[in-house]
Amino acid sequence: MSLAVIIVSLLSATIRSGTIVLYSTIGAIFNERSGILNLGIEGMMLMGAFMGFYVALHTSSLFLAILCAAIVGGLMALIHAFITITMRANQVVSGLALTMFGGGLSAYFGKDLVGLTLSAKVMQAIEPVPIPFLNKIPILGDVLFNHNILVYISFAIPFAAWYVLNKTRWGLAIRSSGEEPLSSEIMGIKVIKVRYISTVVGGIFCGIGGAYLSVWYTPLWIQGMTAGRGWITIALVIFSNWNPLIAFGGAYLFGGLEALQLRLQALGFNVPTFLLATIPYLFTLIFLLLITLKGTRSHLPKNLGMPYFRESRE
Repeated sequence: MSLAVIIVSLLSATIRSGTIVLYSTIGAIFNERSGILNLGIEGMMLMGAFMGFYVALHTSSLFLAILCAAIVGGLMALIHAFITITMRANQVVSGLALTMFGGGLSAYFGKDLVGLTLSAKVMQAIEPVPIPFLNKIPILGDVLFNHNILVYISFAIPFAAWYVLNKTRWGLAIRSSGEEPLSSEIMGIKVIKVRYISTVVGGIFCGIGGAYLSVWYTPLWIQGMTAGRGWITIALVIFSNWNPLIAFGGAYLFGGLEALQLRLQALGFNVPTFLLATIPYLFTLIFLLLITLKGTRSHLPKNLGMPYFRESRE
């Protein structure tokens, strides 16, 4: 195998792997820019992965698989929103509970799905769809224009998210709700409504990311298959400085590290498998350390993780 083929294969795998956390990272940015910290992303992704695989297995419909995974992710986020926004409970505790709840629930209902495979119809439907003409571009054609529909959609989502957050009235409402909720309320912004919607939208994206993992990326179901990607998502939000465009690159950077450790295993490098599997997470820790030392958190929402009391005058 030539070096060029190895590089193209690695870059293409980087795009596919990074797409998983790209969806969830964009969702988490919406959560946190509105002031809601959600540590339940791992649980929501697991439930999205379970539901996506379950529906695809029993209906052979990819549309229904994505729709149901998005709904499950949104409903789990709604639980978090009710507990933290309406009941004003601690957001960290609620998020951790949601992760454990999603992990346990997906493991219980998914135990009968282990070892099952999707139908030939679904397997054919999830095959890459090359974009005519563009897929013939040397190197870039195979890297960028030979994927499935969810990957193509993910290319546009960070730009759409950036535009919504920075160029629309709704984005201004989200950002102000995370920065100065009381002042926003005085100016006519319904902070509770904004935070509810932002939290549910974040859950929808996490559910889609989970379904992409279990149906498109590795078409199977195993317990805990997200393997910490929910926590990586939280790290990527900080790494991206709460900017969807930087998250675009950050997600693919993580995807590249994950793809690299798989390629090293395939090439037969005499390195323990478990050690190679730590590469993406080790680099994530290093990135977070560097960002902390540089102090580049200018977009950290001022009221992130703090309950909003409409009656407060502080």
